[in-house]
Amino acid sequence: MHRILRCSIVVIAAFAVLLPIPVHADPGSSILEVRPLGGRQYEVVVFSAAMNKAIPVWVSHPDGPAPALYLLNAVDGGESGGPWTNRTDIAQFFADKPVNVIQPIGGRASYYTDWVADDPVLGRNRWSTFLIDELPTLLEDRFGMTGRNAVAGTSMSATSALNLAIEAPGRYQAVGSYSGCPRTSDPVSTAYVYSQLQPYGASASNMWGAPGNPAWAAHDPIVNADRLRGVALYISAGDGAAGVHDTLADPSIGGDAGRLADRMLVGGSMESVVRGCTAALTDRLAAQGIPAQVVYRSGTHAWPYWQDDVHDSWPLFAAALGV
Repeated sequence: MHRILRCSIVVIAAFAVLLPIPVHADPGSSILEVRPLGGRQYEVVVFSAAMNKAIPVWVSHPDGPAPALYLLNAVDGGESGGPWTNRTDIAQFFADKPVNVIQPIGGRASYYTDWVADDPVLGRNRWSTFLIDELPTLLEDRFGMTGRNAVAGTSMSATSALNLAIEAPGRYQAVGSYSGCPRTSDPVSTAYVYSQLQPYGASASNMWGAPGNPAWAAHDPIVNADRLRGVALYISAGDGAAGVHDTLADPSIGGDAGRLADRMLVGGSMESVVRGCTAALTDRLAAQGIPAQVVYRSGTHAWPYWQDDVHDSWPLFAAALGV
């Protein structure tokens, strides 16, 4: 299922800060193929009219109608380092749970948002249109979903998950933000966003305009925290110090001292930045009287912690989804 379908980009993206919840998918969007992968797993290839390309989507579908949990990949979009299904146990964890789990493959360095302009490297990004307008309607029609949704993301896409709920009030009943930096509009965090896209050759100026453009504040979950009121929130971050998964004995390290050193240097530094961003969000939520399940821990910026987050946040999501 890991082939990535690509089509040429031919139209410049229009930008909208707030997106309505439509009754139907955008004209021209469609399901091109549904391929069983065994058990309750499927590869669903969806044509996005907004981006003029086909997007593979992994779906775990139980028998009968059920709500949906959208899981967004990290900064590589699941294209190079691998998606949730390669890096964690989500397929096994959700195998007996009454929920559709949906994972788009693609969107590297996109923040899963609508960009103000095509990027010379990444092409056309209209990911929030795809995730809010196109994909849910198509999947609800094909798989008989209930219309109740949760969305969660990690690292880059933690900010994306929060912004999707802000952009589409009522679409998502729960949001998970795992080790994200949920602020974008002050100079330091804007520079951080640029640094996340730069290794992929992309420019954040094509995403939300030049620094100071109002689109940056419109996509800052801290600025827009009040729009998360009524959504069940799970927000986590480590502190960058060694945690339970940062040992030679942990399966993700496998006794490799070099791998552990790299995780502590790179992952530890990243997570210490994430902790400050996350604290700014949780402080803002608390000041506004918006409840959230907040998990602060020792640990680095690494997939074993995000697998733990999925497990830990599921009871909150299940309650919000009514299962």
